[in-house]
Amino acid sequence: MLPPRTEQPFPGHEHLDEYETGRLVEVLVDDQAVAARAVRNAAAQLTQAVDAAVPRLEQGGRLIYVGAGTSGRLGLLDSVELNPTFSWPHDRSIAILAGGPPAIYQAVEGAEDDQEWGAQDLLALKPGPHDVVILLAASGATPYTLGALAAARSAGALTIGIANNPEAPLTAGAEVGITLDTGPEVISGSTRLKAGTSQKIALNTFSSAVMVKLHKVFGNLMVDVRPTNAKLVRRAIRLVALATGADEVRAREAFEACDAQVKPAIVSLLKGLPPDQARERLSAVQGSVRAALRD
Repeated sequence: MLPPRTEQPFPGHEHLDEYETGRLVEVLVDDQAVAARAVRNAAAQLTQAVDAAVPRLEQGGRLIYVGAGTSGRLGLLDSVELNPTFSWPHDRSIAILAGGPPAIYQAVEGAEDDQEWGAQDLLALKPGPHDVVILLAASGATPYTLGALAAARSAGALTIGIANNPEAPLTAGAEVGITLDTGPEVISGSTRLKAGTSQKIALNTFSSAVMVKLHKVFGNLMVDVRPTNAKLVRRAIRLVALATGADEVRAREAFEACDAQVKPAIVSLLKGLPPDQARERLSAVQGSVRAALRD
């Protein structure tokens, strides 16, 4: 029986360890391009995932990421970046990793092989029908992740399975299955390479598209950023200026008057409203800047 495609030897680079450094780097870099193509080929499934997730999140659901090893760490990365980027609440973006927090830094022996552990970790979050559970595994057959999948489905949550092998149990069992067919790795079996890259691209695409649909973006400007440091304050003021055409002084004044929030500052400037009325206008249209600007 053949191993999964991600575990098969890569043809043509059997003497990789003998390559000069320049050639070695070129081969590794060029192989990463396959990751982007694999995600592009899965665009229809990603579209389905976004369209299925948004209505649940509009009802107060959570994004819950599940994985082991590299896949689990990539899910964690996506989950923690949503708050500073889009002001998405911490408690509505959760990642569980086989082996728990210690597995962020080093492998926890046997954790990914325990299906019941995956189910228990997922059920501890008390998932419900408004939640969106994103399950990642390069092989598509990791027991921990499959256990979490079964638990999520039994709770009625939306399940999105992302794997790098065709016809994997994870994608077959999820409500939305996304196959990122990256094939064998240049370093055979090291799915932290292009398989991992493809998962990162897919997660970036999925979560960013979801946030656009949830009105976290105006035009192509990131207008729900949380300015938690000096760099982000400067960025937020620049976003207000870009969205309104105001100079930096006016943009800063509006931003500060609106309690360091980009969206109300934009509406305040473009509609000539005081901050409180700008916020009320946004609240009435679920935070959509574009809708708030309509007469």
